Amino acid sequence: MQLKLEVAPLVNLLTSLTHLEQSIGPLLTTLGSWSYILLFAVIFLETGMVVFTFLPGESLIFLASTMAATHSDALSIQILVPVFFVAAVIGDTVNFEIGRHLIRLPWLQRHLPQDKQIKAQHFFTKYGAKAVMFGRFVPLVRTFVPLSAGASKMPQASFALWNLIGVGIWVSVGCSLGYFFGSIDFVQEHLSLCFLGIMVAALVPAMLAAVVKTIRQRTVSQ
Repeated sequence: MQLKLEVAPLVNLLTSLTHLEQSIGPLLTTLGSWSYILLFAVIFLETGMVVFTFLPGESLIFLASTMAATHSDALSIQILVPVFFVAAVIGDTVNFEIGRHLIRLPWLQRHLPQDKQIKAQHFFTKYGAKAVMFGRFVPLVRTFVPLSAGASKMPQASFALWNLIGVGIWVSVGCSLGYFFGSIDFVQEHLSLCFLGIMVAALVPAMLAAVVKTIRQRTVSQ
């Protein structure tokens, strides 16, 4: 009896993953306009608050855009693009302001070496534009770049400009790829299998990195 209770959640999860079109579609229809608010909140928190780096970023944009192609009655790509863009821009701006003001706290001033602050300022003076624009495409990094830019006193106007460009490219590419992917007939007919394949493929680099790290550690220890 206990074994059945333990297996039941796994079975339900597997069933949901293999029948996404039957679970996500009705859910989006039920949520209605709240779907956009929820998506906005996730992207805002992932980019604006360092404690929420675990939240999905481009994967959510890709998935939502794909769903917009397969379930146009539930999600509109014309609405998703500005929702994601505004959420990311506001999130980065809030993160930048947090970094800009937190650095003034006496506790940080005492514990953060002055030479480190100077190095950070020099880095963003030389590579600030590239860091802000291209850091947007790297998970985890995109959350810390605005914070570091603010803490290192990068000019607000410069940050705002390159952040707009980076976010614009990030959202455009993610939404375009997701919507195109969802427009393919094969994907529409096998949506669950396609997403499971993407999930597995996304895990491969992390698994390989873990294997390489383990091998190196064993080699060093020997």
